[in-house]
Amino acid sequence: MIIPHPLLGPRDASEFVYLGDASLIDRPDPDAGIEAFHDYVYQRDNPAGEHKELWFHEHGDRSWLVVTRNTLTHEILSVEFAKDVARSRGRSR
Repeated sequence: MIIPHPLLGPRDASEFVYLGDASLIDRPDPDAGIEAFHDYVYQRDNPAGEHKELWFHEHGDRSWLVVTRNTLTHEILSVEFAKDVARSRGRSR
């Protein structure tokens, strides 16, 4: 699979590490309680179709990316820097 890196262009997926669902960016507030953290850590969707995933460019510029991918066809629909996604959601990380 080829991932179109926003700065470096097309890169082989072997340069990256898949880190799971991109919803990990939306960490619960510290006051949210133990159930919110339990769900954050253990509850994951397993969708068929369009899905946002978190990838780390380990063998490259070490950037964190949110890759929107169709899990049925492996077609990559978009790639964004995770920091930009977090900022657009109102997070300052």
